[in-house]
Amino acid sequence: MVKVERSGRVEPLDARVRRSRSAVLDTTAALMVERGFGGTTVDEISRRSGVAKTTIYRHWPTRADLLRDAGARLDTPLDTPDTGTVEGDLGALMKQLANALRSAQWPAVLPSVIDAAERDADIATLYSTLQRGFSAPFLEVLRRAAKRGELAKSSDPAVLVAVLTGALFYRRWFSREPITEAFVTKLVNLTLGR
Repeated sequence: MVKVERSGRVEPLDARVRRSRSAVLDTTAALMVERGFGGTTVDEISRRSGVAKTTIYRHWPTRADLLRDAGARLDTPLDTPDTGTVEGDLGALMKQLANALRSAQWPAVLPSVIDAAERDADIATLYSTLQRGFSAPFLEVLRRAAKRGELAKSSDPAVLVAVLTGALFYRRWFSREPITEAFVTKLVNLTLGR
């Protein structure tokens, strides 16, 4: 038996309940990728997962609770490289992000998370967690670069992250231009003043 804290209480979960919860969360995550937050309904989650709506609402009193928990399974697709240079590290990170933005699934859910975060404080918290997850590898790379003296002391890591990632997000969702390796390389060089 596994125990889960809920509303300040600890409740045991048997294997059947764990399987149901897992099926609901997996189905919800798949629907979020397929349809975004707005198109993910409890009716469809119940139909696809085979778990009754009453059971779903017993574990997640609101749809927002369920979306938040399933959304917490979304992970940032970035690993923190250590090539030994800021140029190499940023280049590797940007290529990872570019690949993620070109993938068929991951970019489909992010705009709906951002949209839902505008109206729901819990989803806004989830989005903040995702955003920190995206920034963390960049900030680590920039922190190491500053220690090695590869960045000017006046460099603002948050601004550098915004410039780098913002340009890719702009191409993916606004200009719809291809996110090529050449573009990524030019962006890293331009940001580093090279």
